[in-house]
Amino acid sequence: MTPIIDIKGLSLAYERDGRRTEILSALDLAVPRGQFLVIVGESGVGKSTLLRVLIDLAKPSTGTVTLDTAPETRSPMALVFQDARMLPWRRVIDNVGFGLERHGLPKAERRARAEKMLKLVGLADLAGRWPHQLSGGQRQRVAIARALAVDPEVLLMDEPFSALDSFTREGLQDEIQRIKAQTGKTVLFVTHDIDEAVYLADRVVVLAGSPGRIAADVSITLPRPRRRRDTELVEAARHLRGELSRRSSDL
Repeated sequence: MTPIIDIKGLSLAYERDGRRTEILSALDLAVPRGQFLVIVGESGVGKSTLLRVLIDLAKPSTGTVTLDTAPETRSPMALVFQDARMLPWRRVIDNVGFGLERHGLPKAERRARAEKMLKLVGLADLAGRWPHQLSGGQRQRVAIARALAVDPEVLLMDEPFSALDSFTREGLQDEIQRIKAQTGKTVLFVTHDIDEAVYLADRVVVLAGSPGRIAADVSITLPRPRRRRDTELVEAARHLRGELSRRSSDL
């Protein structure tokens, strides 16, 4: 089956003050449709840059990115950032529907779509609130609803839970798994947390080195639903840490 994302030979570098800095080097990565892929690595290794390339916010120096998305898809990809980036002068429901405005949909259709997505993330009763009235976890749920409202084939998530407390973070990890199962979306999720990666992923890709390269590509075949303290999950995280340490030293 043709992958929904096919990356070949992707490298990215920039020049500043006459100096060239390489961020990513020679990445080859194929992502099957419907997969929950988690990208892990230390800060500065190029994880977020890769997502920016995928959503066309940055241009690679070399290589190609091929998307196998339907021609009629309005938004092949949508990105959830680390911070919710809500518009403070808009109520929750209008924040969720914001991305639909550029598609020229009637107001009633935008509102219906926004209401459906708020119900999906469990915030239907908060549609009329202002952003400042929400908790951090609720704001991130709104950000997820806003991304899903444009019905992307691929959901990109750039460390979306890293700024939250551990209780809220674990709750949202469970939520995104439920949403993934319910919608069937392909998900690319960036984190530096290996425990989070193993808990969420069908597959974990490790970026390491400078410039960033793929150091490991590991399938996580544990059944769902998963329990954080299960021996198999803990062992999978330990194995992945070992792979990261061993392969990073070879780069």
